[in-house]
Amino acid sequence: MMSFYMTPGSCSTGIHILLEELELVFHAHVISLPAGDNQTPEFLAINPKGTIPVLVLEDGRSLTDFVAIAWWLAMKHPRYELLPQSIEDQAELLGVMNDIVGNIHQQGFTRIFTTERYCQNESELDEIKRHGESLVKIGLDRIASKLEETDGYLFNNFSIADAALFYVEFWATRSNIPLPSACQHHYKLMLSRPVVKQVLSEEGYHLR
Repeated sequence: MMSFYMTPGSCSTGIHILLEELELVFHAHVISLPAGDNQTPEFLAINPKGTIPVLVLEDGRSLTDFVAIAWWLAMKHPRYELLPQSIEDQAELLGVMNDIVGNIHQQGFTRIFTTERYCQNESELDEIKRHGESLVKIGLDRIASKLEETDGYLFNNFSIADAALFYVEFWATRSNIPLPSACQHHYKLMLSRPVVKQVLSEEGYHLR
């Protein structure tokens, strides 16, 4: 059985959604980042980067990057059609996912959630957080432009990219950062999926 290392309400929520959409059987391990669970020798033996999500495959290999895990799941289970058909669209999808994870999440939200990592003195905290919020808004506007060309999901049908976009939209709503109208529509569309409701409930979030 695969093992999934996750933190409720984090980026791992996107992978959790994909695992449940694929109806896969896995053993879940909850990692508390504030408690430092990701820095224990046991966890670092699985993922030396100390990051989540992590998916340990049945052969013991660890996948330790959101985009890599999502891509592997889609390729491993092609009948669920979590990738577009053409190679060109697949390449575009990976570019969109890298923008969401690498820019909106890792450049924007990290400055909001872990502001102290970016400053040398306390007087810089507010400015760095504002910069993070600006990066998130600019990034979401970029994604919204893509959504305006589609039928609701990023590539018309539900794909691995939508799971990535959902978790940053979820963070934005909980951080009082307004979503562009196209992202609001996408967020509501995702919340209408039974699996998304199930995952949020399992992770302790009960949205109205």
